[in-house]
Amino acid sequence: MTAIQISLVLGVAAGLANLFGAAIVSARAWSRPFLAYFIALGSGFMLATTLTEMIPESLRLEPVTGSVLVLVGYFIVHLFEHSWPAHFHFGEETHPEHFLDSRVAYTALGGLVVHTFFDGVAIVSGFLISTWLGTVIFGATILHNIPEGFTISSVMVTAGKKRSRGMAAAGALGVSRIAGVLAMGLAHRWVSYGLAISAGVTLYVAASDLIPEVNKMSSLRITLTVGAGVAMVVILKLLFFS
Repeated sequence: MTAIQISLVLGVAAGLANLFGAAIVSARAWSRPFLAYFIALGSGFMLATTLTEMIPESLRLEPVTGSVLVLVGYFIVHLFEHSWPAHFHFGEETHPEHFLDSRVAYTALGGLVVHTFFDGVAIVSGFLISTWLGTVIFGATILHNIPEGFTISSVMVTAGKKRSRGMAAAGALGVSRIAGVLAMGLAHRWVSYGLAISAGVTLYVAASDLIPEVNKMSSLRITLTVGAGVAMVVILKLLFFS
């Protein structure tokens, strides 16, 4: 099997892990305070992933323009949220009693879709260099796929969406990852630019959307849960990249 074929198989496996994480949320109707802890966990996970992995790698690949591209990604989402709210399908879907605003849910999905796209890019990149590197990258990827699926499903349900929407969102993450695998074989020279922009997108979702929502619940346990999400990334980094 070629590196692309191996990566496609593993990309499907990673997508199934996303669906498994979403199925945990979809299996029953969880209370909003309970779901809030998983939003907190996911926000810490996304924030740490951006600051410890995506941005440093972007600056390594593009030392001159990387930081500018990160800012571009950040302000693309900022402009999108504040200038074209119709894109988030406001109206009957927006209910003030929900813990999480609908636009936050869809922005979070968009950020994670970009992130999983580059998961696919990373897996292919590793296998194109060596089987060992590809295997290690896949191992790191699969370990955070279940939390990703759980996170996006929790975001959707907390925003007042049906649990089936959470499963569909998790499925979108799997499709995005496969798209990243295929795209890497066609345009690998542009990966560094896309990674930097996606880092800015993910930073906005974590720091400007999810963290402020979590902060609405003043609780030491919520704060510690955000810290647990950060710790997950740090532990994975120590285990796989030290």
